[in-house]
Amino acid sequence: MDELTRDHGLQPLDGLMIRWNLANHELVEVSTEQLNHKQVQKARKGRQLTLHLMQKMMRALNDLIVTKLPKEDRAKFVPYLHKQLFSYAKAYDAAWVDPNSELMPK
Repeated sequence: MDELTRDHGLQPLDGLMIRWNLANHELVEVSTEQLNHKQVQKARKGRQLTLHLMQKMMRALNDLIVTKLPKEDRAKFVPYLHKQLFSYAKAYDAAWVDPNSELMPK
């Protein structure tokens, strides 16, 4: 991490969005909390966010994924926590294994 810019590099959020085939615009559209494109881009690229904004991103991501899943798979979905989306979040675990891997598009 660069202390002057608070830049943490690409985040796990970016990888998840790629694996789920999600676009920044979709995340902004589904959010009910006034999330904007600039915030999503900053989050993916690793600019340090406040806890409040990390949680906004987390809620929008979980909501978007649930809307894209077939109805029969929605009950199997395990919502992501902010500590799984951002490598600089407190209690981040680099060894965490995604329980939703089988639900991701092929």
